[in-house]
Amino acid sequence: MSQTRPQTILFADVSGSTRLFETKGDVEARRLIAAVLDALSIVCVGHGGRVIKTIGDEIMCTLPTAMSGLLAACDMQRKMSRDINFVRENLAVRIGFHHGNALEENDDVFGDAVNVAARMTSLAKREQIVSTAATVNGLSGTRLPETRSLGRARVSGKLLPIEIVDVVWQEDTSGMTMVQSAIRMGDAAPAGAKLTLRHRGKLIELTENSEPFMMGREVSNNLVVEADWVSRTHAQIEYKRGHFMITDRSTNATYVCIGQDPELRLHRDEVHLRKSGSISMGQAASANTHDLIHFNAE
Repeated sequence: MSQTRPQTILFADVSGSTRLFETKGDVEARRLIAAVLDALSIVCVGHGGRVIKTIGDEIMCTLPTAMSGLLAACDMQRKMSRDINFVRENLAVRIGFHHGNALEENDDVFGDAVNVAARMTSLAKREQIVSTAATVNGLSGTRLPETRSLGRARVSGKLLPIEIVDVVWQEDTSGMTMVQSAIRMGDAAPAGAKLTLRHRGKLIELTENSEPFMMGREVSNNLVVEADWVSRTHAQIEYKRGHFMITDRSTNATYVCIGQDPELRLHRDEVHLRKSGSISMGQAASANTHDLIHFNAE
């Protein structure tokens, strides 16, 4: 029977699992990942949650309240940091969660809350917990971790970017859990963030509300650069975690020069576009002066 109800959706995945298979081999890597997912499952159930499924190196859980999701996420990270077996193998997870309405059907969950939680996980880094401000705002208690604003991020299906936060789950130097009377937002990202791009006399302005900006050889991109060394979909610029980030998706890499810093070769990775500089797709800037993309971040 299908029903929709409010609940917290939490995803956690093993960071660097691809490298784990390369260094440990298939059998040992699968054993280690299974051990991590088993440990996370126990934490989930301990907070009144339910494991919906595991997908490769990822676990998907539901928890009844935003509070139980928050505490479960923190305990999952603490488990990873304290278990000698995980520490010895340098294993870590990244976690994202969100509280909202989700459709339950055939022992699975679907809907907007699931999509948002998955997006939070994709934004999280190793040993990090990312959630929506809407999930943690208003929670109160005596033993709650602090949160820090990460600005706004775009989520598929949402008209405007949403506020996201980093949950500070680590213990302080005295070994006691951080305590406060209520979760509070960190300093908000500067309003009116803008990135200006210039290419062959064309001027483009991006704001924190802009859709992801695609660049490449195909005509479907927002900026088309027709050159043999440019991939069909070469790079993407997106406002997330309070910054304009460029992500390379190409075969031949993206070259980014920021201010007076040495040129950075970006391959299947991302970097924060700050100050001003240039972007060159597929070749170093010195060999690609005709198709340089100049940027200025405000």
